[in-house]
Amino acid sequence: MTHKATGIIRPYLPGLLLCAVAVVISMGINKLLPGVSALIVAIVLGITLTNVVRLRESTMPGITFASKKLLRLGIVFLGLQLVLSDIISLGAPMLLVIVCIVGGGIFSTLLIGRLMKMRAAQVLLIACGFSICGAAAVAGVEGVTDSDEEDVVTAVALVVIFGTLMIPAVPFLGQLLGMSPELNGMWAGASIHEIAQVVAAGGIIGGGALAAAVIAKLARILMLAPVVAVLSVRQRRRGNLNPEAKRPPIVPLFIIGFLAMILIRSFCNLPQGVIDAGSMIQTALLSAAMFGLGCGVKIRNLMNVGVRPFILAAISTLIVAGIAYAGIILVH
Repeated sequence: MTHKATGIIRPYLPGLLLCAVAVVISMGINKLLPGVSALIVAIVLGITLTNVVRLRESTMPGITFASKKLLRLGIVFLGLQLVLSDIISLGAPMLLVIVCIVGGGIFSTLLIGRLMKMRAAQVLLIACGFSICGAAAVAGVEGVTDSDEEDVVTAVALVVIFGTLMIPAVPFLGQLLGMSPELNGMWAGASIHEIAQVVAAGGIIGGGALAAAVIAKLARILMLAPVVAVLSVRQRRRGNLNPEAKRPPIVPLFIIGFLAMILIRSFCNLPQGVIDAGSMIQTALLSAAMFGLGCGVKIRNLMNVGVRPFILAAISTLIVAGIAYAGIILVH
């Protein structure tokens, strides 16, 4: 490695090493307790650490790099989880329901957020995080909007809180409503925020719920690409009003990578070892990013954001779950 390259990397090393330790701990806990998501453990570690001890300033560049760059790289590898044939197997009616869940969730949350007079960028992050795929969607959308760090960490914290509450709630309500395990699993995948939270809920339901939950969730994740592309185009048009504003690409590079991974997984006969390695890399990258985002969540600051983001998050959760339930009952 050249002296120049070493000089570029050195400022990031303390923070990246801290993130690496968090990844090892998170993935180790997940190995011992498979029902506990490495990503959620990483977020909790980050929140705990930053609120218990004062992190050195030298760790900040690496932590920021992880929460932004590594997160987008993790989204690219997330594409390896999606097989188009599995998603198509849901059938056209259910795929239309998925589009309605994502579209209805986003537009309803934006409308209610506007009525509550909340910041537009913060509302958009909550809307996309709750309607598509949690923290990964928050990060993807953050790259093509004018949101600030406080908006991002607030949206991620809300995803963790409300998504975790849904893990026991959806299985319980599904049983109460007389849903079969498969339909209850589909409801979990169509309404719960993070894929790890979906897996946990599917495991609680049992039967054929887990497979149905994961496929429904992956169909929602696929919606990340068109939503980010639309938002990017909107941001470019707004940038035209300000010649000095940075114009994002029509389709961000990490979304192109995400779609490329989907196509590779769907049309190439990849060895299982490659798929497993991709899954491990994705988990490690997203865990590092979640730890970095967690390090930005100051409990005192989160309390200072007020009750409106929490109210909006609760309403958005109910809307997404309601559209998902109605759609599943309608088409099955």
